[in-house]
Amino acid sequence: MPSLKDLKVRINSVKNTQKITSAMKMVSAAKLRRAQEQAEASRPYAERMERVLASLAASVADRDGAPALLAGTGKDQVHLIVVMTSDRGLCGAFNSSIVRQARRLARDLRRNGKTLKILCVGRKGRDQLRREFGSEIIGTIEGVGRPRLSFDEAATIASRIRQMFDHDEFDVCTIVYNKFKSAITQIVTAQQLIPFAPGGAANENADPELASYEYEPEEDAILADLLPRNVGMQIYRALLENAASEQGARMSAMDSATRNAGDMINRMTITYNRTRQAYITKELIEIISGAEAL
Repeated sequence: MPSLKDLKVRINSVKNTQKITSAMKMVSAAKLRRAQEQAEASRPYAERMERVLASLAASVADRDGAPALLAGTGKDQVHLIVVMTSDRGLCGAFNSSIVRQARRLARDLRRNGKTLKILCVGRKGRDQLRREFGSEIIGTIEGVGRPRLSFDEAATIASRIRQMFDHDEFDVCTIVYNKFKSAITQIVTAQQLIPFAPGGAANENADPELASYEYEPEEDAILADLLPRNVGMQIYRALLENAASEQGARMSAMDSATRNAGDMINRMTITYNRTRQAYITKELIEIISGAEAL
């Protein structure tokens, strides 16, 4: 049985931990609101651009000389997976769920004989993947969103991916991230970025009158300008969704940790009181026994 001093030290230690987790919960709650607003504000623009590109792509996909970001390289051998996680932990299953999806996708590609390359945006993704896919990790981008996420950071990542594509370093690029739904729910999403493939939102909310629009200049010129922008926009949207998901997951995790610390403090306090009562009873018995012996 631990001594009273050991129990008291442990109770104080858990109380200090509870203060930290409670403070982290409040900080994440404050950051979550702004991150959620940014993520939700980016969705209409990203989805509308995706729908416009889907309509334009349908009219030029079969033509000779279609943009490479739309038509691809004509091969499906080398795949680039961009794994978007955070640099910090203590956010529940946020990082592990993304890594699990990326690992599943990577194993499927390996099984089918594809060449795999992994670009990690966030340190946690690299730390969890390097044991199994260390040789396939081509780089890690850290510090994204510090102190505040901007489109310039997304444009830098997009520029790096486009340069790799221009140098024929991969044929297909897929990004894996968490889409924010609520503070306790995030949806792991794998989205093909290159060559352009309309997502679910573009197909479900397609405008039936969009195909009748006349564009000026021609579709090829518009696609040549919009497709590179779309790469940056979709990456920016994924980073915003990830930022909101991370804060929501951290807030939930710290809330659970704070409650668990409170339960642990209550249990240890009961044990401390019972142990203290047992010591006092033992001392009283010794005093009474000594008095009777006299």
